[in-house]
Amino acid sequence: IENCCLCCANQLSVVPTGVKESHQMSIFRIIAAILHLGNLDIQSERDGEACSVSSEDEHLNNFCSLLGVEHGQMQHWLCHRK
Repeated sequence: IENCCLCCANQLSVVPTGVKESHQMSIFRIIAAILHLGNLDIQSERDGEACSVSSEDEHLNNFCSLLGVEHGQMQHWLCHRK
């Protein structure tokens, strides 16, 4: 319920700026994905030289679902530069 109230408050704050309702949901989806990305549980490995993200991390799953990106690829690129 609290999330619903926050979403409604955010939605109302965007309306006066002239942002179309069709774009509002895209904006909220991106914001939600960024918030989930910030909550990922990234595990340090090999004395901080490497890291990993659990494939069962609910925040990773939500992030990928919200943005429509492939789960395995995102899990890899969050922990590797190449």
